[in-house]
Amino acid sequence: MIGSLRGTVLERSPDGTALIEAGGVGYIVHVSPRCLAELEPTSPAFLHVHHHIREDQQTLFGFQTRDEKSTFQTLIATHGVGPALAMAILSTHSPSTLVDIVASSDVGALTLVPGVGKKTAERLLIELKNRLSLPVLTTINDGNTGSTVISDVREALIGLGYSDSEVRDALRTLPATDAATMLREALGLLGVRRA
Repeated sequence: MIGSLRGTVLERSPDGTALIEAGGVGYIVHVSPRCLAELEPTSPAFLHVHHHIREDQQTLFGFQTRDEKSTFQTLIATHGVGPALAMAILSTHSPSTLVDIVASSDVGALTLVPGVGKKTAERLLIELKNRLSLPVLTTINDGNTGSTVISDVREALIGLGYSDSEVRDALRTLPATDAATMLREALGLLGVRRA
């Protein structure tokens, strides 16, 4: 089993894979778009690796942090979640954001993941509550318990008259930061798309 790779990035592909040479061998590793952007050809790289073995193939999934790798392993151990969906979830939400989403039962934030509808999101929330290490929820300043940044920004944009699909598309492309920054960037993005 391969647990990590340290080597040189030979190339990266638009299909979400990077070719990393370690010890004279080139390994094709599936990574998130965020990770792929940081893997510059000819630069050194270190990835935590999940070696996924099935009867007909072996696939390597690479992660920048141990936390991403363990969250990926938790996701693929969940009923109905394969490696492709797990990578899509981690490409949309960081491990800490995913914990917040599950802790606050934010169905809307999970539907931002490509290929996840409302029913799938509801099922995932139930299953992941037992699998992820969830924090004890505390009351946030506005009085909402377990409110997440993504749900706050989504509600604000819908309140401003943007459609659910416009909001979903905009939030998929933005990294999860603080609410004010996300809202400002989302408004800029939506303004360009409507222009």
